[in-house]
Amino acid sequence: MTLSVSSRRTVGKTELDLPVFGFGAAHIGELYGKVREEDSRATLGAAWDAGVRYYDTAPWYGRGLSEHRLGGFLRTLPRDQFQITTKVGRTLHRPADPSKFDRAPWVGGLNFEVHFDYSYDGIMRSYEQALQRLALDTVEALVIHDLDSAYHEPGVFEARQRDLVATGMKALQELKASGDILAFGMGINTAEALETVAPQVDLDFALVAMPYTLLDQASLHTGMAHCLSKNTSVIIGAPFASGILATGSRSDSKYGYAAAPAEVQEKVRGIEAVCDAHGVTLQSAALQFPLAHPAVVSIIPGAAKPSEITQNVASLQANIPASFWSDLKSAGLIVSDAPTPDRG
Repeated sequence: MTLSVSSRRTVGKTELDLPVFGFGAAHIGELYGKVREEDSRATLGAAWDAGVRYYDTAPWYGRGLSEHRLGGFLRTLPRDQFQITTKVGRTLHRPADPSKFDRAPWVGGLNFEVHFDYSYDGIMRSYEQALQRLALDTVEALVIHDLDSAYHEPGVFEARQRDLVATGMKALQELKASGDILAFGMGINTAEALETVAPQVDLDFALVAMPYTLLDQASLHTGMAHCLSKNTSVIIGAPFASGILATGSRSDSKYGYAAAPAEVQEKVRGIEAVCDAHGVTLQSAALQFPLAHPAVVSIIPGAAKPSEITQNVASLQANIPASFWSDLKSAGLIVSDAPTPDRG
């Protein structure tokens, strides 16, 4: 089996099929640093030229900037030649005092305050706002975003889950039934949310960030197994674990959208040693590993430079010998029964 950016897989029980390789647009929302307008445009152009036709964004990414940039690029292209997913659960609003507004955690981004709302009205408003920022009249799928305990205070978190179950899901179901969207899913940042929050509603897919990567397969027999049993597809949103599997184990590496802790750095050094022994790049291993899981339909690594697009596409297509995966398992660096690519 040879992977390419044009290989496609079907999402759950829906009519939506997605390329196995997409573009995650968080970085052009200026997550870790400012991105010049011309660099954002060049990166998106490089992705298109490389054959990338699936793009994922969110209102949260740069507080609207990512959607503006992505839509500004895609609106000039034939609508039947690309697919796009964005997220719901947050609406954006003018801050009371723009001159003193703190855009954190975004280094750059735009001056918009975030309001969480997972109710029927909140999801519909989030959807309509997103279409306007994207300058597009359709998206293929919507993703319930960041409904996990890290983003919400106790009590409020439970209330927002109730909002989703009681009325929010009706909005998504109506949009799908009318053909406005082809599928809906939930964005997941933790193994706990994959096990406890996602199963509360019937989803077509889960967009999983950190819980299933080359560095962490703790959810293999829990959340990921549940997705497989329910025919809920999985999109891997952070195959580089938010940075360190792209940069390697260096002092400024990111993991979980923060500085990588010592134990993570040590594990990455162990994986790097096996990579060196087999002539495999860390990036290739990180991108190809999750696609071996039978529930996974796509990976969406981010990029902020054209060169990163080129490197990611080459990493997807690189040959990795079967002995590489066996050695990772023997060294205890990946779970012993984790699915691995069957080529090499």
